Amino acid sequence: MAGAKKNFKATKKFEKKHLKGVLDQRKAGAKIKQRQQIKAKKQSKKTKDAEFYKGGEADGDKPSRANGASKTANVNDMSVDDFFGGGFEIIEKSQPGKKTSKKLGKRKRDEPKEDEAPSDDGTDLEMSADELPIASGSEDEGDEDDEDIGMSKEAMDALAQDDPEFYKFLKENDPEALEFDDADLAEVDELSASEEAEEDQPKKKRKKDKKQAKADDLDEEDTNDNELTRPMVARWKAAMSERQSLKAARQVVLAFRSAAHLNTDDETEERKLAYKISSPEVFHDILIVALKQIPEVLQHHVPIKESSSGKLHVPTDSKKFKTLSMLLKSYVSAILHLLGTLSDDATLKLTLSAITPLVPYLLSFRKLLKNLIKTVVEFWSQSTSSDTTRITAFLVLRRLVVVGDKGVRETVLKATYQGLIAGSRVTNVNTIQGINLMKNSAAELWGLDQNIGYTTAFTFIRQLAIHLRNSIVHNQNESYKTIYNWQYVHSLDFWSCVLSEHCSPLKEAETGKESQLKPLIYPLVQVTIGAMRLIPTATYFPLRFQMIRSLLRISRSTGTYIPLASALLEVLNSAEMRKSPKPSTIKPLDFHIAYKAPKSYLRTRVYQDGVGDQVVELFSEYFVLWSTNIAFPEFSLPVIIMLKRWLKQSRKKTGGNNNNKVRAGLVLLVQKLEANAKFIEGKRAKVDFAPKDRAQVDAFLKDFEWEKTPVGAYVVAQRKAGAEKAKMLEQARKEDERKRKEEEREALEENAAELDDEDEEMEDFDDEEEEEEESSDEDEE
Repeated sequence: MAGAKKNFKATKKFEKKHLKGVLDQRKAGAKIKQRQQIKAKKQSKKTKDAEFYKGGEADGDKPSRANGASKTANVNDMSVDDFFGGGFEIIEKSQPGKKTSKKLGKRKRDEPKEDEAPSDDGTDLEMSADELPIASGSEDEGDEDDEDIGMSKEAMDALAQDDPEFYKFLKENDPEALEFDDADLAEVDELSASEEAEEDQPKKKRKKDKKQAKADDLDEEDTNDNELTRPMVARWKAAMSERQSLKAARQVVLAFRSAAHLNTDDETEERKLAYKISSPEVFHDILIVALKQIPEVLQHHVPIKESSSGKLHVPTDSKKFKTLSMLLKSYVSAILHLLGTLSDDATLKLTLSAITPLVPYLLSFRKLLKNLIKTVVEFWSQSTSSDTTRITAFLVLRRLVVVGDKGVRETVLKATYQGLIAGSRVTNVNTIQGINLMKNSAAELWGLDQNIGYTTAFTFIRQLAIHLRNSIVHNQNESYKTIYNWQYVHSLDFWSCVLSEHCSPLKEAETGKESQLKPLIYPLVQVTIGAMRLIPTATYFPLRFQMIRSLLRISRSTGTYIPLASALLEVLNSAEMRKSPKPSTIKPLDFHIAYKAPKSYLRTRVYQDGVGDQVVELFSEYFVLWSTNIAFPEFSLPVIIMLKRWLKQSRKKTGGNNNNKVRAGLVLLVQKLEANAKFIEGKRAKVDFAPKDRAQVDAFLKDFEWEKTPVGAYVVAQRKAGAEKAKMLEQARKEDERKRKEEEREALEENAAELDDEDEEMEDFDDEEEEEEESSDEDEE
């Protein structure tokens, strides 16, 4: 055992200190050996070709000349006497050398090669005799790749300008030489041809294939003409819908890419485009065909298999997928470029919807997938995006989380959270609905994979806690601003949405197990309460109310008790609410879209009335959560005593608060709390179990509807009145917005009319000057 342990330690030590260096050294040695082998093989082949090319020297049976010169000597090296002495014979025998050069090109496979040695290392890096140049003068020439032999599209464009007659000849007799659009996509045509080519076909089918071939030839002719037309698009559409043609799909992708880059400023990019689009109808047709039918063609040729567990499998190792991968990447890249140019909601919805069925195919292309996630999140989080666009973009993100692996899911969740924070920077009446839609939709993603959801949520909540700690420790003048802003408030509210949705008893009953996100409730509540009490001044009462609503959501959904009464009592006991307010005529503050009260609102009746309404509403929402609890009388008693004490102090003539609206709201709240306490005491008097019987205590009034309790009925009426008030405010806001737009339009029309009048006056003035000049000329004559 000791020896084995010692060997194991030595192995570990070797792996830690020397293994990497040994492996790197072996790899370097293998590369050097491979290069030497390739170089030696090239050199041997050059030598053999040179010997074969000089074939005359190998004929030993022919007599040599008296002067020692070979019969195959070069004519340029001979003197005049030597030339006339027998040079004609040499020239005649040297001419067949051209035939020998042909033998060095492509040799027949069945010809025996006496001089060729068998391959030693069998690597893909070896060069065949066909790849070598016929007469290589130097090593540099022998290393040239065959890819540089052909002409590029730029060379053909130059040829069309320099020699238009030859270019026209090529276009008529060899049009294939002029086709240079997307060499990467050319394999699609080969794949389509291999599918359509079948040796044993009946005569009827052959006739059909001939017709199809003619149609494809027409398509190829159309590609030579760069102008895209509606008949071309219609033919491609029919070919894809009838026989799922890959050739037609390739042309559609090329045309779609041209449409996506239609308004590009890059001249080099414009030259690469396969088609020119000048008609809006053609642009519309190619967009519809590409976005609707290309995904169907891909799904037909590379079908996605679904396992019994619900996992999707894409045959990425198949030849078809590898061939179609360039088509897919070109198509998706064009979509991403097109999205940046669109503003119409219907077109954006159609374009984003086309990405959803392609998500399983894109998991292999990480770089493209990263750009896709970034682009889709931008549309989901933009404040200018409509609800339809946001929902369509969210469906793409959800599909990525469902289909993707752990890395993709983590990337999507992080990008989504960052997009939410960026999109919530500006919060007002116009953007609050979109922000709430983002929070509610993104909360669903964290429940699809709770393992990844927990790690990402823990990281971001911890980040919020670190910001709060830094703000408390480094108590500088501006340190609180990292906490007191809309992004921090919406972050805490978003995590309350996530936990309330996935940690509710109903959700846990559906899954049959406890939510993995439940341990995050405690740290989130602690961070929220700490941020709420960072600066307990009247200026930030709206922020306190925002955070109390977030905590009430968690408590309502998860059944977790969170002590919030003290935070509301601090508001009532503040200097802002103890003294009588100053009269004011300013507009009431909307607490739903504000986290900070302007200085002009402080100590005013408008602000005090609003704060009083918020306190009453939040107290009632807090107590209604426990309105059926057996301990409600004891639970509500301290708050009732504190509220009565505040009301008693407010009635004092000196130093009291004579705001009757606030007092009336609090008096009504106290009455409802006392009535609910008496209601619970009456129900509690009829039970026959002791407080130690926990199961019976939890089951007390469990099936009783909370709306029928005194506090519950009060909250229902309060919510109804609040909804009507919000509806009236929204209608008033829309009416003001409509009037403002009408005034702007009228102002523009008036400005345009004034400009027209000025132009007419200038024209009349010019006419008068011309008439005066004409009359002066007549007088002079």
